[in-house]
Amino acid sequence: MEFRGLTLDKFQIAAANALDNGHSVVVSAPTGCGKTIIAEYCIDKAIHDNKRVFYTAPIKALSNQKYKDFSEYYGEEMVGLITGDRVVNPDAQIVVMTAEIFRNRVVTQDDLAEDVSFVVFDEIHYINDPHRGTVWEESVIFSPKHMRFVCLSATISNAEEFANWISTIKGHEVETIVHHERVVPLDIKFYQHDVGVASLDRIKKHYDIPSYNEFNRGAGRGKKIRETKPNHMDLVLSMGDKFPGIFFCFSRKVTEKYADELGRNKKIKKELQPKVSKAFIDLPEQVQMLNSARVLRRTLPRGIGFHHAGMLPALKAIVEEFFEAGDIDVLYATETFSVGINMPARTVMFDSLWKYNGTGFAYVNTTEFFQMAGRAGRRGLDTKGYVVPMISKQTFAYDKIKKITAGVPDPIRSQFKLSPSTVLNLIEYQQPKRIDAILKHSFYTYKSKRNYEEIKRSFSNFKKLFEKHGYVVDGELTAKGKFASKLFVDEILLTEIFSSNDWKRLNSYDMLLLIGSLCYEPRRERHKRMDEARGLHKRVFKLLLHHDDPRSMHAKELEGFFLVLMKTEDFFAISEATPFHEGDLLRFLYQVQDRIRQLLNVGSAELVERLEECMQILNKIVNILE
Repeated sequence: MEFRGLTLDKFQIAAANALDNGHSVVVSAPTGCGKTIIAEYCIDKAIHDNKRVFYTAPIKALSNQKYKDFSEYYGEEMVGLITGDRVVNPDAQIVVMTAEIFRNRVVTQDDLAEDVSFVVFDEIHYINDPHRGTVWEESVIFSPKHMRFVCLSATISNAEEFANWISTIKGHEVETIVHHERVVPLDIKFYQHDVGVASLDRIKKHYDIPSYNEFNRGAGRGKKIRETKPNHMDLVLSMGDKFPGIFFCFSRKVTEKYADELGRNKKIKKELQPKVSKAFIDLPEQVQMLNSARVLRRTLPRGIGFHHAGMLPALKAIVEEFFEAGDIDVLYATETFSVGINMPARTVMFDSLWKYNGTGFAYVNTTEFFQMAGRAGRRGLDTKGYVVPMISKQTFAYDKIKKITAGVPDPIRSQFKLSPSTVLNLIEYQQPKRIDAILKHSFYTYKSKRNYEEIKRSFSNFKKLFEKHGYVVDGELTAKGKFASKLFVDEILLTEIFSSNDWKRLNSYDMLLLIGSLCYEPRRERHKRMDEARGLHKRVFKLLLHHDDPRSMHAKELEGFFLVLMKTEDFFAISEATPFHEGDLLRFLYQVQDRIRQLLNVGSAELVERLEECMQILNKIVNILE
């Protein structure tokens, strides 16, 4: 079977046949095996049948990339985009959106017409994310009965169980398509300073040598031999001609630091200065003066780049363009580069397999490892892909590392939990019997009756709370309840402030400071301007304190930032007032804008007018950064 001039593999054919038969599919296959072809087949089928299709992605960057790719292939008039900060052609035949946007639409019973035949869930193994996983479960649970699903996942061990769950709750056939073989096999080795590139067993033998852990007599009594930590440049230079390579690091700062260090190495001979100068010539002057831009201008001519979520979109676009053109030999990147972006390399290297996971340091899991390692090996160009993590004694755990890299897939585990808006929308749109059936429909309750009792108890507690505080009366949502049901983060706090008269004491500056304080995630780095509070935050501080919200302290930290933002469009003046990296600053402003948009959908005319003033202030700087 051929599609778009390509001869399809057996698993792709099986998925295409399932879609032709009106079934949903759960596709579990290694990174880089061609799962996207199945999504594209689904889209072509929908277009041929004069139906619409939604394509959901776990991160906004992937949504933007898919929108760009589909627009180039099908034409801009055929494709729409809906994310937290952009809405383009939302009634198009193909609409790309973040998973959260789709979940919000189905939970609130948004008009999802019968002509939407398919929804693609790209990277659905994100259901394992402890913070966001419930988004995918709710998306499946609340989707209209007529929709069919294309669930694309990295290799998981319980794909059939997951497919059976969907089939059970949606009442139609869901086929499980599992593919284990990679088109380009992986050759996994490790790098340790003393041993070089070697097998894990060889490095273990080195560490097991008795003299390694004995006291170093030459160093003096009581002193141990110190291991020389592996150096990224030594690894890169030892790889010979096995490039291009992606070097994954779990720190944005480290990607830039490493790229700059390698770019200064005299053994790197590449020279692409004219092309780099041309790529940067049309960028705004303020962007060109950023430190990240300056580092790229030094490293790209040597065939070295870096890529992370904290970069401005324009700079990431240049890096991606150079990588696709084969002009980058070594790209230092964070793991976001591995999600959905189809940019394989010959070699993948790791700074470490040990990373900060939000609460502490731990090893990556098998799915995460192969999501990144799977970028090694270019179809049609390489006979194998090379994967080389760096190893040090400090974090060496032989059994753990062997398990991670052995390729035994992780299962999908439910992260389902009820949110205030979900409970309110269930009360608003569903009868009690239907609510009980829906609570039984989560993947969490599918696996255990005990889990169902837990979820049912959680729903009951939420309902009692809402009745106590006037959100629900006699089984119906009040004005406050309806206000909160249209919000999807900080539902109760935002409702208490903005559905009452509390907000009327706030000017535009206070409003931005309030919403910004709720979005702000404090960084380890302190900034002198962040400590120069002048007392302007006190009104917001007291309001949040009144509602027992611990984020009241953020108001003091952000006071100077929003004060500068109100007064100037100078990016550098604004940047000086915040500890954010420029890309993180853009992300933060997007988050504030998203909260404002949610409030715009439910606020009174007076509130909408004030919120639009705030949006105009934010747009000044967002337009520069984009």
